[in-house]
Amino acid sequence: MNRAVNALQAFGKSLYGPVLILPIVGMFIALGNLFGNGNLAAWVPFLNHPLVQEIGQLVAKSSVSILANLALVFAVGIPIGLAKRDKGYAALIGLVVFIIFINAMSITLQLQGRLAPAESMRAAGQGMVLGVQVLEMGVFAGILTGAISGILYNRYSPTQFTGVMAIYSGHCFVAMLGIPLAITLGVVMSELWPFAQQGISALAYGIRGAGPVGVAIYGFLERILIPTGLHHLVYTPFLYTELGGSQEVCGTLYRGARNIYFAEMACPTVKQLSPTVMWDARGISKMFGLTAAALAMISTAKPERRAAAKAILLPAALTSLLIGVTEPLEFSFLFVAPLLFVTHAVLAGLGMMLFALLGVHAIGANGVIDFVLYNLPLGTEKSNWPMYLLVGAIMAVVYFTVFRFLILRFDMKTPGREEEDQETRLYSKQDYQQRGQRGVAGAEPTTAENEALGLGQRIIAGLGGKQNIDVIDNCYTRLRVTVRDTSTINEQQLKQTGARGVILQGNNVQVVYGLHVKKMREAVEIAL
Repeated sequence: MNRAVNALQAFGKSLYGPVLILPIVGMFIALGNLFGNGNLAAWVPFLNHPLVQEIGQLVAKSSVSILANLALVFAVGIPIGLAKRDKGYAALIGLVVFIIFINAMSITLQLQGRLAPAESMRAAGQGMVLGVQVLEMGVFAGILTGAISGILYNRYSPTQFTGVMAIYSGHCFVAMLGIPLAITLGVVMSELWPFAQQGISALAYGIRGAGPVGVAIYGFLERILIPTGLHHLVYTPFLYTELGGSQEVCGTLYRGARNIYFAEMACPTVKQLSPTVMWDARGISKMFGLTAAALAMISTAKPERRAAAKAILLPAALTSLLIGVTEPLEFSFLFVAPLLFVTHAVLAGLGMMLFALLGVHAIGANGVIDFVLYNLPLGTEKSNWPMYLLVGAIMAVVYFTVFRFLILRFDMKTPGREEEDQETRLYSKQDYQQRGQRGVAGAEPTTAENEALGLGQRIIAGLGGKQNIDVIDNCYTRLRVTVRDTSTINEQQLKQTGARGVILQGNNVQVVYGLHVKKMREAVEIAL
């Protein structure tokens, strides 16, 4: 069981590199659309200048090209996330394996006489990838080859030969294994993928056939798995594969909810965003729900502690509202009352269901900043964003009412309602797990002459010392570490370095730091 959890954690971590790049691409598409959008030109005259319009279209359409090559991004990005050493070489192996794979598949189809003519490629389930005609696997091709490349690299890159064979050591040996495997995989997938495609299509139709109930279940699962760090395994397939829908936009077929709406943002002939945008309506709970939950906790705080509750809850709520980072508030639910967190997950699903029922077609995956940047330039016809605000307002009222009722009815000790001998604070995952403080051997922090080194040493000590760390990486808000022995983890010491929570899954440790997590990882790497 632990091995399966470890494998899922490692694979999930490897997805973060490619996935976190895409919102940045989306921002450039939105910026290009802002300057190249004819709707806004009527309100802001300088946008009507031909040069401004052309620059806007250049930025938007250039950025959209990433979506057409998303499989390559995953093929290179996943090995980087999986590799325990020399990540650049791992990326190179991923690129080589992907190119060999698509060409082997194309040649197999050609030898079997199965390559469809250009006019019937789409009907035959085929498409062009890097100028090569293959079966239309979409992002699955990159995920498959990327995972295989990463596994091969970790397993065989330490291999060293002697004598004249020394040149074939390390990543060269991995390439020697990867190339024939990629060729074999290309041949095999040319036969198996049509059946897999039928299965994926059936699953997609089944989920979409469940209508708003299916959307509610999806929203619930995406939130309830937050503490495990496995929530990205729920939403990633819907955002980047056929599970989230398929749509032809400006002559190109896109798969996945996020890919579709990014392409539609940059396509001037699209009059209305596709309904598939509902699979990325996760911002309803982030912008409106959790903000209202924080207000409910403030309103139920003891009068003498209300100021302290505001001081810690309002910044956390503002972080969720503006940029969609939710862990500080969500982990406090886990500690003070798991029922609140389960309620939050249920309400998040219901909010997405309401989104679908009312036919909303606006973009809102994270916070207010993304919401404004993506939707306002599109106008209210292409993106009926006022309806999104209506759904958000309804859910804010529901969140506030339900949270306030539960807190008062069950006397939950949310921030500001603690016993007299307890401090008012946001609680963390280590409190929830109640493991207590453990002794740990590790280097003592240095003096102020090297602050980063000292910080890194304190984190390493909390992780059980250098000898306990196998792999260290980070995602958007969490330090992700593979350790040898979780019993040596000192959660109290990690908390003293600024951690808001610690999650243990098999041999994987997730330390929740927030948006400055990259600084923490770099400090650890310096100390190591």
